Amino acid sequence: MTDTPDYTPPKVWSWDKPSGGRFENINRPIAGATHEKELPVGRHPLQLYSLGTPNGVKVTIMLEELLALGHKGAEYDAWLIRIGEGDQFSSGFVAMNPNSKIPALVDRSGPKPIRIFETGAILMHLAEKFGEFLPMEAGERAECLSWLFWQMGSTPYVGGGFGHFYAYAPVKIEYAIDRFAMETKRLLHVLDRRLAESEYVAGTVYTIADIAIFPWYGGLAKFNSYGAAEFLAVHEYKNVERWADMLLERPAVRRGRMVNRLSGDPSEQLHERHDASDFETKTQDKLAAAD
Repeated sequence: MTDTPDYTPPKVWSWDKPSGGRFENINRPIAGATHEKELPVGRHPLQLYSLGTPNGVKVTIMLEELLALGHKGAEYDAWLIRIGEGDQFSSGFVAMNPNSKIPALVDRSGPKPIRIFETGAILMHLAEKFGEFLPMEAGERAECLSWLFWQMGSTPYVGGGFGHFYAYAPVKIEYAIDRFAMETKRLLHVLDRRLAESEYVAGTVYTIADIAIFPWYGGLAKFNSYGAAEFLAVHEYKNVERWADMLLERPAVRRGRMVNRLSGDPSEQLHERHDASDFETKTQDKLAAAD
């Protein structure tokens, strides 16, 4: 990777050297499976294949919220996909998500399994299936979906843009960090201004818009994502902090953040979830104590 002002791109780019950075072992310019391996299938109606990244957490929060409301049909098996080891390129995973990105959900509650990939699609599928967290009134529904897709469209600038160049790139490029820090702060300000006038993102009630936005922007506000809380001065966004604190009071949010998580306090890591009791018996601290 070149960090000099005199770099001239070739006429046609070719993949002739490692890309560098934290994820160079899995980055590639082609799609499809690299190896044959089927996905496991558990006993519940919903099968989730994921990792506890912000995108994965969206879905586990949603599922835990549905279970908290008594929807037994939302019971799920959460299988761990280790993206650093290339699990997302197995033949089984690619069959569920041709884009090889977590999470992927398979709904096996009907006569024919339904695959759903992309978190916006997964959240909408679950909201419509169970009639929760997506308003029915036309204006309220439009507001909710607008903010849901604001997250889907804007957050790549936060993760793939700012997060990559600030925390993961093999060299620090001032222009790239400045460019994406500026956009990340602008997005935080968009959200902060909205939350100054609204209790929740889409209005007076908690919706899939909150569920989608929280893991990314709540992560910046409360969990020092990318080690950049001070750099981005996230404490300045008081309304985002108020909203994130409110969501963290929800038990389903706290449980959802634990599922498929591989970092942090061992008591908050539940690598796989196959039963509600796993939160009490199979977190990493409990498993280590049993060894």
